[in-house]
Amino acid sequence: MGKSVKNMRESKDQIDEILEEEDDGRTIADMNVDGMPWYHRSARQDVPVIPGPGGYQQQMTDEEVRMYRWAAVRAGLILALVFGGIFALFIAFCDFIWFK
Repeated sequence: MGKSVKNMRESKDQIDEILEEEDDGRTIADMNVDGMPWYHRSARQDVPVIPGPGGYQQQMTDEEVRMYRWAAVRAGLILALVFGGIFALFIAFCDFIWFK
């Protein structure tokens, strides 16, 4: 019917091994947020930043910033056109077919 207790214990041990291997102790996102039940005021706020495998990121140039902004605006316009087209087709469907 289901897994035997022995198989369940073995799979739990395998999961525990995987989780232990992947944890390197770095803090990715600090979950000590004001207003949450686990918030501690005494927690250190000046935790040093440890660079990841790629090192520290470099600052973007002005040309790269313009490129990313234009890409974001273009994506927003395309999305607005798609939704606008769907809305126009719906209005046309209602006007010419449904409410005829």
